[in-house]
Amino acid sequence: MDLGAFSVSLTVRDIEASRAFYEKLGFAALGGDPSQNWVILKNGDHVIGLFQGMFEKNMLTFNPGWNQDATPLDSFTDVRELQRELKANGVEFVTEADESGSGPAHFVVLDPDGNPVLVDQHV
Repeated sequence: MDLGAFSVSLTVRDIEASRAFYEKLGFAALGGDPSQNWVILKNGDHVIGLFQGMFEKNMLTFNPGWNQDATPLDSFTDVRELQRELKANGVEFVTEADESGSGPAHFVVLDPDGNPVLVDQHV
C-alpha cells in the first residue's frame, strides 16, 4: 500500500517562533501561508507542517498523489481506494472520504495509542 508523501504535522502555539526554530535546524519553506497559521517546511527529504490552532494533536500525514517535493505524480492509489482497503482490513475511521467523489479528499484513522494519521490527497 503506497500512502504517498510523508510528513509530520505539528500543532504549534506560535507559528513564527516554531518556524524560526525549525529554520535553525536547516528547514526551509516549501509551502503554506503563515498569515493563515500554517507553513510546510523541508530539509532534504524530511517534511514537516506547522499548524497553529488547526489541530488538537500532532499527527502523521500522508499525501497520495504527491512525491516528497509536493509535485503531483502521474500514477498513484486514490485516497478512496486506500480507504476501502483499510476498511476491508478492519481499520476504524475518525473521518472518512466520500467514496462517490473524485479528486481531493482525506480521511483520519487513529493508531492503537490514539495518534491521528491523516491521509490527505490534494490532487
